[in-house]
Amino acid sequence: MNDPTPPGAVLDATGGLARPGRVPVDVAVGVLVERDAAGREGRFLLTSRPAGKVYAGHWEFPGGKLEPGESVEQALRRELHEEIGITIGAVHPWAVEVVDYEHARVRLHFCKVFEWTGRFEMREQQAMAWQSLPVEVTPVLPGTLPVLRRLRAERGLAGPTHLEAPASAS
Repeated sequence: MNDPTPPGAVLDATGGLARPGRVPVDVAVGVLVERDAAGREGRFLLTSRPAGKVYAGHWEFPGGKLEPGESVEQALRRELHEEIGITIGAVHPWAVEVVDYEHARVRLHFCKVFEWTGRFEMREQQAMAWQSLPVEVTPVLPGTLPVLRRLRAERGLAGPTHLEAPASAS
């Protein structure tokens, strides 16, 4: 199937072309991945967005906005400690995606993380789930979908990246 999206185009959260002229907010995102003894990548961590935030209840990779003067790595270390209570090891920059949501345009800096210490604490009363492809938790935040597709391609998998959220009863 041909992708009609022009190269370098920015998509909105529904997959349509973004509105031009919006300045993106930079966000550091951690893709925490378990590895087996042979170094093969396995399950990855998703967390739900807390109540009171835009897209509350949607599942995403954890992270948050860069503060003025922070690097992506510094922001990721701070955010993962503040939100889920862990201290991360090496940060491996992996992918950058720009997503235009109704409320904001975000530049998501996805970084793989394979080592962490501490006990997971959901400090914003969010939920966490270790997932494989296809992701079983729903609904998935739109900005997470391009990275799930990237994971699928890296792992040489076919099929869906996630399950669809059930339709709500009318």
